[in-house]
Amino acid sequence: MNLNSEYMKFDIDAFREISQTLRRNKSRTFLTGFGVFWGMFMLLVLLGGSKAVKSMVSKDMGNFATNCVIVMNGITTKPYGGFKSGRQIMFRTADMDELRKIQGVELATTSMSQWGAQAVYGTNKYNGVNFQGVTSDYSRIQFQHMKYGRFINDMDNAEGRKVATIGWRVYETLFPGGGDPCGKFISINGIYYEIIGVVAQTSSNFNINGGSDRGVFCPMSVMARLYNRGDRIWGLMVLVKPEYRSSEVMNQCVNMMKQKYLVAPNDKRAIVGLNIESMFTFVRNLFKGLDLLFLLVGIGTLLAGAIGVSNIMMVTVKERTTEIGIRRAIGATPKTIISQVIAESITLTMVSGMFGIIFSVMILGMVELGFTKDGVMAAQFQVTFWQALLALLGLITLGVLAGLAPASRAMQIKPVDAMREE
Repeated sequence: MNLNSEYMKFDIDAFREISQTLRRNKSRTFLTGFGVFWGMFMLLVLLGGSKAVKSMVSKDMGNFATNCVIVMNGITTKPYGGFKSGRQIMFRTADMDELRKIQGVELATTSMSQWGAQAVYGTNKYNGVNFQGVTSDYSRIQFQHMKYGRFINDMDNAEGRKVATIGWRVYETLFPGGGDPCGKFISINGIYYEIIGVVAQTSSNFNINGGSDRGVFCPMSVMARLYNRGDRIWGLMVLVKPEYRSSEVMNQCVNMMKQKYLVAPNDKRAIVGLNIESMFTFVRNLFKGLDLLFLLVGIGTLLAGAIGVSNIMMVTVKERTTEIGIRRAIGATPKTIISQVIAESITLTMVSGMFGIIFSVMILGMVELGFTKDGVMAAQFQVTFWQALLALLGLITLGVLAGLAPASRAMQIKPVDAMREE
């Protein structure tokens, strides 16, 4: 019991001594600690900001299949196969079956669009609807998370059912009272469709032919018949099998369509391929680079603060030459001297760094609150518990490293030299 009391007393005395040492020159201690504080603050804020931007972009792109290529048609720029340049290429629905024959193609689909349509239910109207005729495979390219009911399926197309799946904004406008609207009828440009589903709200800005929130989807066979579209389409969307390279499959699709429609092989505008996977890969690599850049900037700032701590500790040791010499003379061991100097360095670094962690968490929390609407966070800025713990362990390591050089300097002080300097 007595041993434990003496041990606790020793710890408290050591802490008081460290505190008194740091308080001897408050301005110097504050300015030195501010370097560590700012370094830790910058490190966590940069990491949190990078995480938020990454999450927002991921949400924007998260509703779209990454292993997808799009084949678009245009106007020929070179004469070929007996045709002059300037010929408009128009795909047909049968081209989907042609592309499915390619070994790496999992599915091929398309959509027919009519922009600026008007949706009406009772006295409620929604203008600017993106009215699309689609197949069931469309939801495998651009994912449709359902709030009510279901999406368009194969039977809807096969039987030509006049049914529709509506987007979230359309639903909110036409049905302000909420509730499941499935089974009710809405008018699109004067033609009535039975609602079979509502697409849940999405924050994604990455889409083809407009977002789902302001869209109304009907079977493609119905749109082709009612609007006299025939079998002509403007583009093709292809889902690539996981084991195949998207770029190779895209080139095969483009070449097949060029051969079918007699387009010059070197005509780069008549039929064009867009590799969605390469876009996703580019964005992912960009964020990896930003993460590394932010990490280096934050660590560099933090190291600068630690170097400042080490320099100030060297000055402190110089000022305490006599004190350290007297301790050595009355029997203080090298371990005691080294432990004292490193403990002071760790304390200064830890306290300053902890304020940096707390302040950065507060700032990130306020920014995150600003990006929250109706209880839904648009982006997550806050650093994780493990990132904060790793930062804390890093502070301890920096404190030890910052104290090594001053501790070594203190060890070189001899009692005789200290008394002579006095």
